[in-house]
Amino acid sequence: MNITMNFPAKLLRYGSIAAALCGVVAIVLVSRTQAERQMPPPGDPPVMPPQKPYTEAVAATGILEALSENVAIGVPLPGLVTEVLVKVNDAVKKHQPLLKLDDRDLRAEQLSTQSQQEISRAQIAVSEAQLAKLESQLARLTAVNDSRAVSLEDLENRRLDVAVSQAQLAAARAQLAASETSLKRVALLIERLTVLAPRDGTIIQLNIRAGEYAATSPKNPAMILGETNKLQVRADIDEQNATRIREGQTAYGYLKGDPTVTFPLEFIRVEPYVIPKVSLTGSSTERVDTRVLQVIYSLNRPTDPPLYVGQQVDVFIQAPDRLKKP
Repeated sequence: MNITMNFPAKLLRYGSIAAALCGVVAIVLVSRTQAERQMPPPGDPPVMPPQKPYTEAVAATGILEALSENVAIGVPLPGLVTEVLVKVNDAVKKHQPLLKLDDRDLRAEQLSTQSQQEISRAQIAVSEAQLAKLESQLARLTAVNDSRAVSLEDLENRRLDVAVSQAQLAAARAQLAASETSLKRVALLIERLTVLAPRDGTIIQLNIRAGEYAATSPKNPAMILGETNKLQVRADIDEQNATRIREGQTAYGYLKGDPTVTFPLEFIRVEPYVIPKVSLTGSSTERVDTRVLQVIYSLNRPTDPPLYVGQQVDVFIQAPDRLKKP
């Protein structure tokens, strides 16, 4: 009797467990089927990566720069920009004006100094007239031969008055010289507010407009100046491969996104200071804590296709593996 009653209970229990397992298996199979339907079939990458031109090479990512590096033009003082004298792609010469800052406060100071200068000139004229009067009086007293007519005390007082007048005249002349120096100082400060090109080049970026406020430490420089007729590549070499880099090693560059555009690179220098990497390519294997050695190469700018400052390039440097046994 007990055996008959326990059998349905056991059947129900084990049947529920089996049904639950079947449900889990079915859910897994359905999820896998849906994922396979949603994922596209693997294929070739949209752009094939460049092939290494050397048997043993160090690969790096580089940034195109203007030759002799880009110059970030700044301003000597924070202030309002009143005039921008250049445009993007303008070729400029050394010491050519680029932009002007508001100089009205200095102009007002200049007017005040000029007024002070006129006051100093008038004071000099008064002091000269006073000195001439006192010297004339002293000369008349010293010309008297009768000692009883002029006391020694009066004569000494006249001499002291002449000395005081001479000192006042010297002070007035010094005040005039000081005002002239102040005018020259203000003129130099006004001239300083016109930013000049530090060298020949081309305006490759303009980040300021007339009416905007220019800061001395902005997020972006007011403008960027560079020599675009010939470019250079700043290649970042991973510190793990830095020991394989030597001066004069040959290299080839490939335009990122179009490996058919290739160009030989001419070695310029190695910057002997390993720095944290700041230009990231977006690769999933790239670490933000990577330190790199920067190597500079130059190249002649091709006409077709055009290259632009700021583009990324893949660089392959011919460098033997020091750890590889011969």
